Amino acid sequence: MDKLEMLQQWVRESRNIVFFGGAGVSTESGIPDFRSVDGLYRQKFDYPPEMIISHTFYEKNPEYFFRFYREKMLPLGFEPNITHRVLARWEEEGKLSAVVTQNIDGLHQKAGSKKVYELHGSVLRNYCTRCRKFHSAEFVKNAPGVPRCECGGIVKPDVVLYEEGLDQNTIEQSIWAISHADLLIVAGTSLTVYPAAGLINYYRGNRLVLINRDETPYDSQADLVFHQSLGEIISRL
Repeated sequence: MDKLEMLQQWVRESRNIVFFGGAGVSTESGIPDFRSVDGLYRQKFDYPPEMIISHTFYEKNPEYFFRFYREKMLPLGFEPNITHRVLARWEEEGKLSAVVTQNIDGLHQKAGSKKVYELHGSVLRNYCTRCRKFHSAEFVKNAPGVPRCECGGIVKPDVVLYEEGLDQNTIEQSIWAISHADLLIVAGTSLTVYPAAGLINYYRGNRLVLINRDETPYDSQADLVFHQSLGEIISRL
């Protein structure tokens, strides 16, 4: 039995799949990632991208932060791809119990997934830092300069910046889901960003599948490893 046949069998047999995904899940929808050849970290800006999307930079230079955020981090108008759609179908069929994602684009929900734990937040949620009123992503995209609420407060995207902690409730729910999974599929992530990457250590089963174009630090721990296109593998499941 080859690797793909084994994965197909595991998916058929499973009733509690958890999918853990990173930027590579959304690149096939046309959303650029951070670390690839054409990714955000390879592009030229006045400051390193890691600095721009830090809490300190946001506080000190909100004008530049929001200009960068609108141009590079606000992916509106993109559609779910085969991976998003298959995962939503598995959930509907009762095979998949949760998606844990490092992405902030909301494409899993757009495809129909209900149980999605967004470790790094979402561009679709934006709140006034003063009165906590909700604002849409379109409001932030179309606002001139620093987006401001009617009350005068800055409208901040609900995304986790460098130097900010992850939401504790989201982490706990993700850990619970991963630790109870009978099949854990980890895909489209380099597994180098912590604390998110460390969450797969909570998996207790013996069906850990890694799908990523490049090697990851966790390849040796996995039961199946594919260095291929995610959409290619998922479409055959």
